Amino acid sequence: IGPNGSGKSTLLKMIGGIIQPDDGVVETRGRLAALLELGAGFHPDLTGRENVFLNGALLGIPRQVTQTRMDRILDFAEVNQFIDTPVKYYSSGMYVRLAFAVAINLEPNILIVDEVLAVGDEAFQEKCLQHMEQFVARGGTLLFVSHNYELYPRLCTDILWLDHGVQRYSGKDIEQCVAAFKATY
Repeated sequence: IGPNGSGKSTLLKMIGGIIQPDDGVVETRGRLAALLELGAGFHPDLTGRENVFLNGALLGIPRQVTQTRMDRILDFAEVNQFIDTPVKYYSSGMYVRLAFAVAINLEPNILIVDEVLAVGDEAFQEKCLQHMEQFVARGGTLLFVSHNYELYPRLCTDILWLDHGVQRYSGKDIEQCVAAFKATY
């Protein structure tokens, strides 16, 4: 949690291996899937289907395994009629649907979600939230950033408040942290 410009997305990009820290080391264990920016990880000239395979390959998943999960991905994303269209023609909602479906169905150990669900429709957002709850309940690690502060108690067991690169709070008292943050900003 934190105001815009506080370093939340930068931290998630470091954890996701997209950028390197100026100092120190970031270590993760397990397969990581990141939904950091709309369209990140998708090649605009490839079709939705081709991008599913590309993302699977980037996660180290054999093509055959990705193929066996394709029906689950399409069922979750609900973009079946557009799967063979280049993603540069997708709406932002379609992008998010496919990206989230790929990320969760390729079974990561760590799932990073940075504000991307804000563009989806309400029914799809709820579907994603329920899946993230199940993911955490199964022992997955969720790193979650949103300006919808009511979601933190629902999805998180710990919270980190960043304020322009400075840690203001880290711990388990999510509701108190959110209240203090809202009172500050």
